[in-house]
Amino acid sequence: MMPTPLRIAGLIEHAAKWHADTEIVSRLPEGGLHRYTYAAAHHRAKQLAQALIKLGITDGDRVGTLAWNTHRHFELYYGVSGLGAVCHTINPRLFVEQLIYIINHAQDRLLFFDLTFLPLVEKLAPHCPTVEKWVLLTGPEHLPAASALPGLTDYESLLAAETGDYEWPVLDENTASSLCYTSGTTDEPKGVLYSHRSTLLHSYAASLPDCFNCGARDVILAVVPMFHVNAWGIPYLAPLNGCKLVLPGPALDAASLYELFESEKVTFSAGVPTIWFGLLTFMREGKRRFSTLRKMIVGGASCPPALLRAFDEELGIEIRHAWGMSETSPLGTVSTLKGKHLELPEDAKFFLKIKQGRVIFGVDMEIVDEAGQPLPHDGVAFGDLLVRGPFIASDYFGSVQPGALTASGWFKTGDVATIDPDGFMNITDRSKDVIKSGGEWISSIDLENLAIAHPAIAEAAVIGVPHPKWSERPLLVAVRKPGFEVSAEELLAFFDGKIATWWRPDAVEFVTQLPHTATGKLLKTQLRKDFAGYELG
Repeated sequence: MMPTPLRIAGLIEHAAKWHADTEIVSRLPEGGLHRYTYAAAHHRAKQLAQALIKLGITDGDRVGTLAWNTHRHFELYYGVSGLGAVCHTINPRLFVEQLIYIINHAQDRLLFFDLTFLPLVEKLAPHCPTVEKWVLLTGPEHLPAASALPGLTDYESLLAAETGDYEWPVLDENTASSLCYTSGTTDEPKGVLYSHRSTLLHSYAASLPDCFNCGARDVILAVVPMFHVNAWGIPYLAPLNGCKLVLPGPALDAASLYELFESEKVTFSAGVPTIWFGLLTFMREGKRRFSTLRKMIVGGASCPPALLRAFDEELGIEIRHAWGMSETSPLGTVSTLKGKHLELPEDAKFFLKIKQGRVIFGVDMEIVDEAGQPLPHDGVAFGDLLVRGPFIASDYFGSVQPGALTASGWFKTGDVATIDPDGFMNITDRSKDVIKSGGEWISSIDLENLAIAHPAIAEAAVIGVPHPKWSERPLLVAVRKPGFEVSAEELLAFFDGKIATWWRPDAVEFVTQLPHTATGKLLKTQLRKDFAGYELG
C-alpha cells in the first residue's frame, strides 16, 4: 500500500477537486452573508499559508483564533494546520484572566480575531507578550482608525498580497495540528493537542451512518462553535463528505438560525441543549415547521428527555444524543438504535434514545468501581467511565509528565455511567457531582431531567448537601419559566411515582438564574459555594 500520510490539508484538497462548486455560506460579524465554494476556500487557505510563512510561522508554532463560525475561521483551520503549525482555537466566553493564561501558556505567536472581539482583544494584548501580531478578520474598510494593538492589520490585505500558488507540505501524520483548552471549571484550563492523524480518524468515524450520517446531499449548519473542540469535527467532516456548510457567525438567536435553516435548505445541525430549547420555544410560539431539516445532534450537556421528545413528536426531527469531551476529539458515543430495537414499543425505544449511546469506531470504553475493577455491562451497575482509542488524549499540552493522563492505557473521563448489554452508555453523573446518600448513589442528572420536564421549570440543578443521618441528600435548585408559578411542594410531588422514593430531593430552592461555565454547562462548583452551610428543614 502507498505510504500516504493522513493530513488535514488532504480534506480541503479533496473537496476542492471533487466538490469544487459546493457552497460554504457564512453570516459575517460585520453584517451580511458571504458565499463561495470549496475551490475558492482552498485557494484562500493556500494564500493564508503563504502569508503565515512570510510572517515567520513555522512547524509547531501556535496561531491563535478568537472567532465565530465563518468562512475566514474555516480557512484558518486549513491554512495554519496545513503548513505544519498549530491552529489554537480560543473560547471568547472564558474570563479575561483565563484567556490571558491560555494565550500565554500556548505561547501564541499570532492571533486572529473577529471584529466583535476588538474591545476584548485590546484588554488582552498588554498581558500577552508572545503575540507578535494581531490580525482582524475583516477587510481594510473595517480597520479602526486608531488602535492600541501593535501592528494591527486586516486579514483580507494579508491574503491579497499572496498568489495562492502553494503546495501543501507532506507532513508526518502525527504532527500536531490544533489545540483546544478545556473550560477550567475546577482548575486552570488545560490544553488538548490534536494531530493530523487523530483528526482524520475522528472525521471518518463521525461520518459513519450511526454517527452524523452525512453525505454530499446534506447541508450542515454548525451551531456548535468552531472556537471549542473544533465544532465537534464538522469543519473537517463536511469537506470529507462534500457537504454544503452553513456557518452562522455570531447570530445564534432562534430567529436568525431559523432563517438560515430555511433559506439554505439545511438538513442537519449540531448544538447544545440550551440552543435547541430556545429554538423549540421559537417554533412553538410561531407555530412554525422546518421544510428540510431532518436530523440534529445534541451534546455538550445531557439532553433532557422532554427536549428530545418535543423535537421528535412536535417537529418530526430526529435528535441523536451524543457524548464526548475535549479529550476525545470530542465524539465518544452517539445514541442510535440497532436493528433488533426497531420492533420495540415506542417507550422502550425512547428509553434507549435518551442515553448517551454506543461508542463510535475508534473508541473503547469501560466502567470500573472505586478499586479500578471492571463492572458488568448490565445497565444497572454504575462506575467511573474510562475510554481509550486513537483520537483520545494521552496527556495535556505542556505537561511535565508525558502519559500521566492515563492509567493502564485508559483515560478517566470524570463521568459516572452505566453500560447496558447492547453497549448503550448512560451518564448518571460527574464523579465530583454524584450524591452519595446512606452509602447509595443518587443521579443528579436524572433528577434534573425530571425537574425540567415540569411545564413551569426552565432549568434545574441538583447538588448534595450535608445530612446528619444520610451523609448527604439532594437539594433541587430551579429556575421558573417567565409567567409560571409552581411551589416547592408541587414540584416535589411531580417526582412521585417516577423515581425511587429515597431519591426524591429533600428541598427546593428557586433562583432567577443558574451559574454556567463558558461552554454552557452547569457550574455546580459555584452552586455548592452559594449553598455552603445549607441546612435541610
